Amino acid sequence: MMSFFLKSRKRKSGQKNPNVNKKKDFPSKVNKALDEEVESESDVDSSNEFTESRDKLYSSEDEEETAQQKKLRLAKEYLSKLEEEEAQKKEEADVLRDAVASRLQHDISEQAGKLTKKVADLCICPKVEDLRIFRGHKLPLTALVISPDDKYVFTASKDCNICKWNLETGLKEKTIKGGRKGTEDEHIGHTDHILCLAISSDGKFLAAGDMNNMIKLWNPQDCSFIHKFKGHRGPVTGVSFRKGTHTLYSCSSDKVVKVWSVDDLAYVETLFGHNSPITGIDSLARDRAITSGGRDKSVHIWKITEDSQLLFHGHDGSIECVALISESNFVTGADDNSVSLWSVLKKKPLTTVKNAHGERNGLGDEHWIASVAALQHTDLVASGSKDGNVRLWKCGAEYRTLSPLFNVPVKGFVNCLKFSNKGDFLVAAVGQEHRMGRWWHLKDAKNGWVVIPLKSNSI
Repeated sequence: MMSFFLKSRKRKSGQKNPNVNKKKDFPSKVNKALDEEVESESDVDSSNEFTESRDKLYSSEDEEETAQQKKLRLAKEYLSKLEEEEAQKKEEADVLRDAVASRLQHDISEQAGKLTKKVADLCICPKVEDLRIFRGHKLPLTALVISPDDKYVFTASKDCNICKWNLETGLKEKTIKGGRKGTEDEHIGHTDHILCLAISSDGKFLAAGDMNNMIKLWNPQDCSFIHKFKGHRGPVTGVSFRKGTHTLYSCSSDKVVKVWSVDDLAYVETLFGHNSPITGIDSLARDRAITSGGRDKSVHIWKITEDSQLLFHGHDGSIECVALISESNFVTGADDNSVSLWSVLKKKPLTTVKNAHGERNGLGDEHWIASVAALQHTDLVASGSKDGNVRLWKCGAEYRTLSPLFNVPVKGFVNCLKFSNKGDFLVAAVGQEHRMGRWWHLKDAKNGWVVIPLKSNSI
């Protein structure tokens, strides 16, 4: 009974007979291992399916989120772009406003005479071979002017001709031919020595004064005749246009200054004050003119609107020429061979250079100053005589000193000097005689005009 019961339990529990051969058990172990491998592959497949499902879930969520935020993102980008554009516009507006303010300040300072650009130390003395010399007049040159764009030079002479020159090519483009004295009613050009020239700041009018007491207006473009002004009772020794206008000032050996309206082709008024023939005139933007009084040894500044004048004395000799540096300062030259710097606030010169053009045989006054020029609103001025040199000067210490820079060899009477508007060159009208007379005659000199380059790092 006991053994039967035990056998029954062994069958129920599924235990195998221990006497079975181990080799017979090998297939069952292999099957078990295969079963385990199959279970492992199924687990991997299920894991991959889970990962793919998760990725699909997350990607769908991302796509759904981007779609929802797309409008907001585009709106932010649009606002950001608008902000950048507005910031750029504001920056440009600020730059423009600063530029306008700077220009206004520049103009105010210029009109007040407070603007001074330091260029004298930057100029380099040109070599003789760098000078450009032009011939074309038969008699001594008396005056010249440069067009506002620095492209043309107009020259006048005792031969009664006015010539228009192209600076780039060096060629004479036009000639306003003069006529014989006494043919004023028949000849359209000048019939006596031309003593002075002036051109308006917009280049529309060219004015010329002559020994025949007349001022003639010409068109600088084609050199055609426009009008003539009569009124002076002596030779017209100087003409000057007020900067930025068509108001013309003129002076004469009849000791008066006249004001003309070129737009209306009419006479405006006459100013009295000098006691001797007036030798030169100049003007800038303000409604003022400055004149040198020759033998009365005075300089007058005429305040046109106030109907008043300022009077200055200082030279020992006749004041032959004057040029405005700014509205506050000017330079003069006299026949005692002296050059002076002035301020409109003082009646005497701030500084005077005696024997400015050297001595000859101990006679300094023989080299009288025939012309002066100023590069406006800078510290650079020039003077000319008959000593064979054009001399350039530096104004220092607020125009209280005048020191020499260098000399440029030019043989003959330097009857007129003009700086170009950009300041990169200086032109000189040269003749065998002084523009106002025949006190000396330099046979070795040649009538012509010279371009003196001023190589400056600032230009």
